[in-house]
Amino acid sequence: MAPVRRIVIVGTGLAGGTAAGELREQGFDGEIVLVGHSPHRPYALPPLSKAVLLGEAEEPDWVHEESFYADKDIDLRTGTDIRELHLGERAVVDGDGTRIPYDRLVLATGAAPRALPVPGGDLHGLHTLRTWEDSLTLRATFAPGVRVVIVGAGWIGCEVAAAARKHGAEVTVVDPLPLPLHKTLGDTVAEVFRDLHAANGVTWHLGIGVDAFTGDEGAVNSVHLSDGITLPADVVVVGVGAAPRLELAKAAGLELSDSVPGGGVDVDATLRTSAPDVYAIGDIAAHFHPRYGRRVRVEHWANAKDQGAHVAGNLLGAAEPYTRSPYFYSDQYDLGMEVRGLANPFTDDLVVRGDLAAREFTAFWTRGGRVLAAMNVNQWDDGDTLQALVDQRGEVSADDLRTKPLADLI
Repeated sequence: MAPVRRIVIVGTGLAGGTAAGELREQGFDGEIVLVGHSPHRPYALPPLSKAVLLGEAEEPDWVHEESFYADKDIDLRTGTDIRELHLGERAVVDGDGTRIPYDRLVLATGAAPRALPVPGGDLHGLHTLRTWEDSLTLRATFAPGVRVVIVGAGWIGCEVAAAARKHGAEVTVVDPLPLPLHKTLGDTVAEVFRDLHAANGVTWHLGIGVDAFTGDEGAVNSVHLSDGITLPADVVVVGVGAAPRLELAKAAGLELSDSVPGGGVDVDATLRTSAPDVYAIGDIAAHFHPRYGRRVRVEHWANAKDQGAHVAGNLLGAAEPYTRSPYFYSDQYDLGMEVRGLANPFTDDLVVRGDLAAREFTAFWTRGGRVLAAMNVNQWDDGDTLQALVDQRGEVSADDLRTKPLADLI
């Protein structure tokens, strides 16, 4: 095996920044080039829809201190687009035409917010939330009496709604599905979030699509729904998901997957792509997960961080499969929650421990008596136990999940 002297990481988000730091932690003393479009050093995204948007923080969570990259001799190139991958020549080419050779390459290009393909989609006052700048700009629009319409009732839409209400805005959320977070949580648990937002003054238009945005002098002032209702709006937030940035991988001829929602770059259990010495991590990775026996693509921050840390060892010669269960958390008003694992809420069995109405409970999704996913809401003592139940997949009865000490079940 040829010696590894230069590793290039394309993408300066959480996944890329974590991978670069972990390479140094594992003793790699060669060149590391960390290059990406963002003008900032790597940061984590969760605070953008939480603390920053709420006004509780002015900055995101930085992956490393500002001095870290120079101190660790990491060549951080922010504000730099990579326009081509030359896999046969083992080089990438940036927007200025500069070739950057590599011995190992990591793609961590992340995802971009999806647009809503309806008339008026280019009007001023339509916002998405993906960057630090997006969060600060959106926060500045929230004020008492401002009419905010949010299109999309997923995690971003719900967290933006909670932040806008905290700032006193009038909030309406529109989604074609019958409940918020419906695809992820199913009927019973999704109803908890619908009722939570309604109790905090959010108006729902569920089971309804958006036909168009209209405005005056180029600025949005109304949202037209598929049932004929027109909603007046001072601010519109489009939160209809994110698409993995696959352009570079596709143009380079890497194998892509259509077996995961939104597509992705095919990687094996070790996060290696179809090309020699090229790996993909984070939002773009359609990862063959040994636990599930199929490809999964996970957009949550923990996956980006953990895959970034894991890939470092494989870049240096290991061939360890990535086996972590997905993890996600959210804070909305006085509700905090964590989800571990991966389940289908429409085909797997739901077991609830605790009080749904009081919003203090743990929900389990099981199949064949085995826990596939667990969600704790406003309960914080059993995180490690829930993780073990999800990871070990031991047989456990619904009655035991409801009534026995959880620590006794692992």
